[in-house]
Amino acid sequence: MALRSSFPFLGVALLSATLAGSGSAGQDPKGQGQATSAAPRGPITVPQVVPPQTTPLVFRSGVQMVTTDVIARDSNGQFVADLKPGEFQVYEDGVKQDVVQMLLFHGGRQFSPLAAPVQTQREGIVLPPPRPTNDSAGRIFVFFLDDLHLDFRESGRVKELVKKLRQELVHEGDMFCIVSTGPSSIAINMTYDPKRLDEAMKRITGAGLSPNDIVEGGTGSEGPPEVRYRAHVAFSTAYDLLQQLEQIRDKRKAFIYISNGYDFNPFAGSIAQSQSDRYAQGQRGNGDTGNGQMYQNATDDPTNLYNQEGAEFADADLARELAELTRTANRANVSFYTIDPRGLVGMMDMDQKVDQTEWQDYIRKSQDSLLVLAHETGGIAVINSNDFDKAIKRIDAETSDYYVLGYYSSNPDPIRRNRRIEIKVTRNGVTVWARPGYSLKSKKK
Repeated sequence: MALRSSFPFLGVALLSATLAGSGSAGQDPKGQGQATSAAPRGPITVPQVVPPQTTPLVFRSGVQMVTTDVIARDSNGQFVADLKPGEFQVYEDGVKQDVVQMLLFHGGRQFSPLAAPVQTQREGIVLPPPRPTNDSAGRIFVFFLDDLHLDFRESGRVKELVKKLRQELVHEGDMFCIVSTGPSSIAINMTYDPKRLDEAMKRITGAGLSPNDIVEGGTGSEGPPEVRYRAHVAFSTAYDLLQQLEQIRDKRKAFIYISNGYDFNPFAGSIAQSQSDRYAQGQRGNGDTGNGQMYQNATDDPTNLYNQEGAEFADADLARELAELTRTANRANVSFYTIDPRGLVGMMDMDQKVDQTEWQDYIRKSQDSLLVLAHETGGIAVINSNDFDKAIKRIDAETSDYYVLGYYSSNPDPIRRNRRIEIKVTRNGVTVWARPGYSLKSKKK
């Protein structure tokens, strides 16, 4: 909960290591991150290095270069690694843009068919000491353990998942950090050492609310307050990390988001019924014979806190929070890979006093939230599936083989915050995946 203060420095370290290893500008959404230490540190002073520039930087719209990563595949699903800059066509809001940078990452190693001038380093994150020449082959991962939304009884399953990620995804030269949102208290700074994941595994403990906890905890005008609070802590922690990752260029950034997902108004009918039952018992305890006005179902009571409008407002609030998080990720060129460690979800446990229909609605909404985070940032959502090996292999491939394209937007209108991006390839038989858009940062932030 106090983790927000632990990550304000996540941004500079990665940037200095990236510049040391690669030496060109760009961004990518799927694959490398940096870590944070458990205790906050003071400001870090990083020497300002301004590489010699043979051509002046030109800011056509008063904003920095827009970068996005692109995955190109042939009809057999194989990555196409020999595309030339002239074969890409980039459109922003339907207007063709001039591509000034193209970086190719193949097998995790960087090539620069068209490189823009290197920009000045900025303050923000703490990195491990620079590695030797092969640093350009490394990737960046953020492992985000949302233990506030992980079932305690699934702790062993989560540990096994992290073990798979450590063995099958993290390779020599990759940098990563691992952060938790709750009582596991994990905040490991950006490192190259995969043994740090072993240390984190021992501390993983799910602390999510069970259906009974939610029902017995009561509700308010905006739904269960504890549910909102926990989601706010998770989103705030992720948001702070993304703001720091926004400063990192020339590396792919994959945000491995491990959570059971979110629903701001779960089990509303069961909560209302429970409150009505407690109220009726209290009245009888005060001498009420039970012959007064009673309702067969809690939702029949027009004065009950449960109502359809409250549920609709809760869904709208959740959609707004998710939209802000995905906008921030797209600005930072980060992709969410969301994983629900519960795997294939079936019937709820017999000891949970929740209607089965509400349980299914809860699973659907919580998994939909993970789907939105992944879809809107160009990642994948691993939900309702026990095949984690296949998902990890796909993440590995998508963070190893890709292009990074950069351009200066020709749209000077700062009021038009949301921009749509479309990328085409002129070579026949090649299809591309690309981020669908980005948003300008609002002035208040």
